[in-house]
Amino acid sequence: MLYAISSFLLWGLFPVYFKLLQDINSFEIVMQRIFWSLVFLVLVLSWRRQWAWLGEVARQPRVLLGCLASALLLSANWTLYVWAVNSGRIVDASLGYFMSPLLSVLLGAVVLKERLRPLQWLAVLIALGAVLWMTWMNGVLPWVGLLIAATFGVYGLLRKTAPLGALQGLALETILLSPLVIGVTLVGALHGSNAFLQAAPSKQLLLMLSGPVTAIPLLLFARAARQIPLSLLGLLQYMTPTLQLLTGVLIYHEAFDGIRLTGFMVIWTALAVYSLEGLWRLWVDKSDKRRLAQS
Repeated sequence: MLYAISSFLLWGLFPVYFKLLQDINSFEIVMQRIFWSLVFLVLVLSWRRQWAWLGEVARQPRVLLGCLASALLLSANWTLYVWAVNSGRIVDASLGYFMSPLLSVLLGAVVLKERLRPLQWLAVLIALGAVLWMTWMNGVLPWVGLLIAATFGVYGLLRKTAPLGALQGLALETILLSPLVIGVTLVGALHGSNAFLQAAPSKQLLLMLSGPVTAIPLLLFARAARQIPLSLLGLLQYMTPTLQLLTGVLIYHEAFDGIRLTGFMVIWTALAVYSLEGLWRLWVDKSDKRRLAQS
């Protein structure tokens, strides 16, 4: 529980952290974030002496291509999220992370052929209705939230089907992206447009810390996922978009008008239906197991 709550609290406070870097281009922030994540993960793997897996993976092209695809999706998600935070669209970003669990359910049904129960389908349809209603009322698709949900949802799908654990998977993703990151960094330095070199010392420190700030919540989440029920983990994860929403509205005074509020309330209803159905199913399964044990 402590690992899970810690990871979701840290993710929920990300807007405050990246707002401190809002004068730096979002793409540059993500490049620095990937680079310093790689440095941090290399140190962690070296300390734990866990490098044997890399030689085995290097001989598996399918695993490498899958991790490259997930790495590109994750970097796209990060870039869009940082841009949204620093463009005054934290509320839109939080909508994406509210929708992400339901999109993951839909992807599981469509791609992995997982069978959804009636109330799970109802939750997905309610969320779809909320998106269509907000599009109709605003005259524009809530594309920021949808893209954030889509990139994170597909990333989760690829990670679910990957054979690597959380630490090794994240390390391989950053390793595969490192040639691009190092190339962009060198070209920027040669042309005098490297964000890190031009930043003030305080901003340089924040960029360096973005590596562990990125990696630590992911590792805490992976540890929690192994030790507590998935249904409980799913409920706790709503802490993150809730904190992001509150941060956007209460700290940075982003607009949260009636249309948005209504759309969010419908999304929350869908999440409530999905979560309560999951808890009820868990209770039924446990009751069945107790009856079988007694018989």
